[in-house]
Amino acid sequence: MKTFLLFSIIVCNCVLICLADCDNLQDFCPTATTGKQDVFINGFPCKTPANATASDFRSSKLSHAGDTDNFLRSSVTIATAADFLGLNTLGLSVARTDLDVDGIVMPHSHPRASEVFFVSKGIVIAGFIDTKNQPFQKFLKEGEVFVFPRGLLHFCLNAGYEAAVVFSVLNSQNPGVVNIAGAIFGIDQEGMHRLVKKLKNLSSVEGYGMQESNLPLF
Repeated sequence: MKTFLLFSIIVCNCVLICLADCDNLQDFCPTATTGKQDVFINGFPCKTPANATASDFRSSKLSHAGDTDNFLRSSVTIATAADFLGLNTLGLSVARTDLDVDGIVMPHSHPRASEVFFVSKGIVIAGFIDTKNQPFQKFLKEGEVFVFPRGLLHFCLNAGYEAAVVFSVLNSQNPGVVNIAGAIFGIDQEGMHRLVKKLKNLSSVEGYGMQESNLPLF
């Protein structure tokens, strides 16, 4: 019995370790971009340390606004270890979200990462839905931060009268994305307007306790 208990504890710890990005075993490990990859690993091969430069740890990918001339009036740009070489093995990704007036990012999840959501410009509604179908959402102003727990459906929309900009940090170098609303249900222009109105109405109530019937319709 004691042996079985010890074995169970070891297995549980191993599962927890496997579910997270691996810890770095050196100072840094910028992604090697040259040569054919014949061996596939959980991450990217590293540059020879002697060939690493300061440029590997700098990215300008998020310095420009994304194209919001689309149905949702939004754009999400993400930098991962695939194009921001210095992120390799650090367990991090960074993203920029641009929201035009009435722009929305539809409900989606990141199966491998939690997300810290920082509003750089504008007024944004941000929220997530837990496994009990309970919504948690708030109005966010410039400088405020919201957290999306790993694997939970979350969304954001512009609640102001000017374009909004948000920067995010995710605790995986490959967070992944599952776009539930777009992949399964789809949504038309009228449905999107109803969703935006519903989310704004929910966020106008402080300290609410929502029931399933009050959830956003996506």
